Amino acid sequence: MDRHPITQEGYDKLREEIRYLENEKMPEIAQAIADARAEGDLKENTEYHAQREAQGMTQAKINQLKTKLASCYIADKSNMPKGVVTFGTTVTVKDLSDGLEERYEFVGPGEEDYTGEVMKILTSSPLAEGLLNKKVGDQVEVEVPSGMLKLEIIKIDD
Repeated sequence: MDRHPITQEGYDKLREEIRYLENEKMPEIAQAIADARAEGDLKENTEYHAQREAQGMTQAKINQLKTKLASCYIADKSNMPKGVVTFGTTVTVKDLSDGLEERYEFVGPGEEDYTGEVMKILTSSPLAEGLLNKKVGDQVEVEVPSGMLKLEIIKIDD
């Protein structure tokens, strides 16, 4: 299994989400199941079945987050090489087909965010893998699900 870098903040965020789900959400669901069970006939008790489904989905989320954490290691961005695209850097690239510029920050599992001005994308994504260890001025071709991208690295912020 490949191990992926994550910041201490990202690691703490995932641990807190697991703690919340295990120590707060699951007991709430267990209580709701007990309350629904007390209503009587379970065959036609939709509240009971809904809470059992919520319990299963919450447990699946907990398992997913624990698997994510198990595949990570805490990386210190200050120890990363300077002047090349690595975990924790923000890179500005120009799409050579249309001249548009985009900014990406390479992050670990649980830290991704595609809504900001600077998109935070996983270091394991095809785009990140194509750009990692490249320098300013390098031109790369990256195969992504929508096709082939031809990019030039304009700027790297360490």
